[in-house]
Amino acid sequence: MPALRIKSPELLVAESGADLEGHGLKRTMGLFQLICFGVGAIVGTGIFVGLSDSVAQAGPAVVVSFVLAAITCVFTAFAFAELGGAIPVSGSSYSFAYAGLGERTAFLVGWCLLLEYGVSVSAVAVGWSQYVNELLDSLTGLELPAALSAGPGDGGVINLPAVVVIALASVLLVRGVRESARATAAMAVLKLAILVVFCAIGFSAFKDGNLTPFSPAGLGGIGAGTTAAFFSYIGFDAITTAGEEARNPRRDIPIAILVCLGLATLLYCAVALAAIGAIGGDQVGGRPAALSYVVNEVTGSTAGGAVIAFGAVVAIASVVLAVMYGQTRILMSMARDGLVPRVFERVSPKTSTPVTGTLLVALVFAVPAAFASLDAVVNLCTIGTLAIMAVVNVTVIALRRREPGLARSFRVPLYPVIPVLGVGFCLYLMYETGWTTWIQFAAFLAVGCLVYALYGRRNSRLARSAAATRTDAEAVSPAV
Repeated sequence: MPALRIKSPELLVAESGADLEGHGLKRTMGLFQLICFGVGAIVGTGIFVGLSDSVAQAGPAVVVSFVLAAITCVFTAFAFAELGGAIPVSGSSYSFAYAGLGERTAFLVGWCLLLEYGVSVSAVAVGWSQYVNELLDSLTGLELPAALSAGPGDGGVINLPAVVVIALASVLLVRGVRESARATAAMAVLKLAILVVFCAIGFSAFKDGNLTPFSPAGLGGIGAGTTAAFFSYIGFDAITTAGEEARNPRRDIPIAILVCLGLATLLYCAVALAAIGAIGGDQVGGRPAALSYVVNEVTGSTAGGAVIAFGAVVAIASVVLAVMYGQTRILMSMARDGLVPRVFERVSPKTSTPVTGTLLVALVFAVPAAFASLDAVVNLCTIGTLAIMAVVNVTVIALRRREPGLARSFRVPLYPVIPVLGVGFCLYLMYETGWTTWIQFAAFLAVGCLVYALYGRRNSRLARSAAATRTDAEAVSPAV
């Protein structure tokens, strides 16, 4: 076994689909469900809550920021599409790195995925709390008290709505993937319809003058806006975590990734233009529940804002559901490889879902959502996600060289230019996060290396298999 402990794509696929007791996942998701799952994972907090932060950085040029962030994601989306079609397993970028770059890199990718999904779910849940209050205010004139709708860092005691949405998502996930997929599909269709309605309302009051000055902070503002806007796209990679529960993953996963990313980009740019064109960037930037505010200002009534707030509540809940799903499947793959405790691997024979692992994930995610102010770690989440995306692009190159005969249902176009550009764009956005974030990220990786050395390396199933093979060979060799 090479020092890198590389796991072949064939072995990853052969070991997928079940835990060590043979309790398996069910292939129930078609292309439509995968697309809805992707929309559910992407479109949510980034546009309903994060838009105001991006506008505050870039002004009307936030449209350029969204496009630049999308280009970064498109390059990597091609890589995910190739790898997701060639290695259709639940581990996503963790499993891809295991096949292309070895166990150490794979573990650190999995470690970064814990950060990406953990922070994004917690941040999304906090955003859900904002819109729950907005909806209550629109419908009843009442709001939850600050003590129950914000953590200590934001002037409250506990963010109860954030805990509730995570708990509801975990209940759906443990019931079964079919039920989760249906709920995600319904929520995805509803939130897309509401955003289309928002665009119609916003463009009805569109004024060219609201787009000037187009880039008040210049290129620096666009760059900072791009880094902020990138958070809006986090989640498209979660589609590949359905590799063991999709009916035709080799065909459907690449299509779903590209369709979802294209749809999200068009939607984000349209919503940003509609919002800024209606009331101006100064009014949108930095404002909580900005989309509801825009509709209220345009229509002169709180009824429209209530509809948008309802759409946001649904949209953000679907992100929590989809991203938590992805996290449980990645942990299941890591546990199956022995790199994290086996409790995350066990699949219930009754529901065909990792019930215990899902409940543990919900508990861990609920704590920071309830008590922490996550603004300080959003950049850390962003840099971790960009590092994962860079690794995925490198993995495409590594596997093209090591596994030229691997069956690929989709190939990255203009290879190797696209993967190289993908790495370059990721590094640029990582640079834009600032040196403080780099120091935090280095410390985070150092802790991950320590965890791997103390637990993952010693309990690796691949290493144990290799050791057993060597022992058998040594036992046989004297007789030979």
